[in-house]
Amino acid sequence: MRKYLIILLLCFTSTAFAQEKYWQQHVNYNIDVALNDQDKSLKGFETIVYKNNSPSELDFIWFHIWPNAYKQESTALFQQIKNDTSRVKKLDKYTHGSIEGLNFKVNGKTAETEAHPNPQYIDVIKLKLKSPLKPGDSVTITIDFKVKLPSYFSRSGFADGEFMVCQWYPKPAVFDKNGWHEFPYLDMGEFYSDYATFKVNITVPSDYVVGATGVLQNSDELALYKSIGAKNVANRTAPPVVYKPINKNATKKLTYKIDSVPDFAWFADKDFVIQYDTVKLASGKVIDAFNYYHNKKETLWSNSIDYTKDAVRKYSNWVGEYEYPVVQVVEGPANNSSGGMEYPTITLITSPDAKKESLDGVIAHEIGHNWFMSMLGSNERQHTWLDEGLNTYFQFRYEAEKYRANSIFGDAIPADVKALPEKEFLDRTYGAMASIPMKSAIETPSDKFTSSDDYSMTSYIKTALWLYILENSVGRDKMDIAFKHYFDKWKNKHPQPEDLKASFEESLGTNLDKYFELLNKPGSFSEQP
Repeated sequence: MRKYLIILLLCFTSTAFAQEKYWQQHVNYNIDVALNDQDKSLKGFETIVYKNNSPSELDFIWFHIWPNAYKQESTALFQQIKNDTSRVKKLDKYTHGSIEGLNFKVNGKTAETEAHPNPQYIDVIKLKLKSPLKPGDSVTITIDFKVKLPSYFSRSGFADGEFMVCQWYPKPAVFDKNGWHEFPYLDMGEFYSDYATFKVNITVPSDYVVGATGVLQNSDELALYKSIGAKNVANRTAPPVVYKPINKNATKKLTYKIDSVPDFAWFADKDFVIQYDTVKLASGKVIDAFNYYHNKKETLWSNSIDYTKDAVRKYSNWVGEYEYPVVQVVEGPANNSSGGMEYPTITLITSPDAKKESLDGVIAHEIGHNWFMSMLGSNERQHTWLDEGLNTYFQFRYEAEKYRANSIFGDAIPADVKALPEKEFLDRTYGAMASIPMKSAIETPSDKFTSSDDYSMTSYIKTALWLYILENSVGRDKMDIAFKHYFDKWKNKHPQPEDLKASFEESLGTNLDKYFELLNKPGSFSEQP
């Protein structure tokens, strides 16, 4: 009898383990930050309420203090750039950045911190908790900090009067079912962040135009942005209406709020032209759309608001409805290794606006990250293809449908191919991609790629090709339904590759082992499964 009871107990234990509930941590941020545009610095104070939804007690919390990645040549960031011949020219001329004055307090009491044991990881710090944070409990953390912004060479910084304030505030690393993810900042390799609620007060000189994650709460400033922006959309050939401060004060404080997003970034420039319009989705939901770009003659950006609106509509129809109340696109300085960088509700575009097709394509791609980064919060450092590759698959569809264009091939596409129907055009362009050497497996962590070329070819192009192979097998209609199912099931969560597979199999009603095995296949796809 005792033997049967033991067997029964083991069965119950195994069942309980197999049915372990999904969980994720949650963070509430309240941040005050002020920009000093003279010495290119930020002064901030941050209050974090960190809730432990895990089944584990936590004795410490790893924190990212990203600005320290720019502090000295020995960091993981600098070492990665120096070892990549295609990116090392970024360092021809630059200034360092850092974060200082950190004084962590936990529930009002001074807390100890500890450096990461890896000397390259000076942008990671361990916050020790005096008493364990039990499952279901929360802790309040406050931090003073001062950031010296670097010159713009990797996401955050300043250039030509514009401030790109990204990866700027102390931020808890993600703790999930696989443990802590306390990785350093890298140029080639993006992020993984807990979903959070943000209230951020930004103080800047009064003559700056600001675009930021979330919804601007200052009703007078918001009304002015909308009024100016609508006029600039209505009359695109005339000199733009420029922003003038509402009051004569030296500075202004702008407040932004947003729920359930994984990050917060903001951008400021005295020279921004504002465009404003709305996007109506199929459900009837109306989204505010803002574009901010540089005031120069004969710029393609005068029509960029149309590209923003179109991308939101297309992705909403293909993947799932855009969840946020606002979408924004910002023109940044030219970047020699990136078309842009995405953040929730706002994206920076850093590619020259030489042709409308290429500008439209990169805007669509960066806006698409609101789905594949923000609303679907995968671990981009470990599984970069879950973000970049899935997004590129839809970008290629967007470009083909609108222009019979593809951002990989540009002007090299023959006229007779551009004259083909969309499906045949995609067959031809993907066929050409299949012949491009792509040595690494798709399922390669971003910091393990040997070069940025290998990283982009594999994570972006090879993944899009892999998805197109699956689409040709099951049909586009079923593929769209599968993506919608994945989105509905995993939005505002942290899906893993196995979750994408299970979701697709559930929707398509078929086993996809032979397709997902391709994720671990080095080299090009010589044969379809």
